[in-house]
Amino acid sequence: MDVKLWTLVAALALVTYAPPSQAKPISLVERCYCRSTVTNLPRSYIRELRFIHTPNCPFQVIAKLKTNKEVCVNPEIRWLQQYLKNAINKMKKSKQGN
Repeated sequence: MDVKLWTLVAALALVTYAPPSQAKPISLVERCYCRSTVTNLPRSYIRELRFIHTPNCPFQVIAKLKTNKEVCVNPEIRWLQQYLKNAINKMKKSKQGN
């Protein structure tokens, strides 16, 4: 057999039996979930809140609405700031009680 053919067969065998990579491409890792935020969302529309903080992105708040739609909420909204403050105080009190 020809050397080029053996090289091609060896390269195909290597690619076929190589374990797949579990890493994500850099472009997906560095991308932030929230690209724009909503600033006028009443609390009564929200079913649950999810908070994301990654090294490459600012603090992000995702709200799942009662309609099952997800939107990014501006973390500077007054009611959200108060909600976070109350949650932190509640956690501090529960730690002091233990």
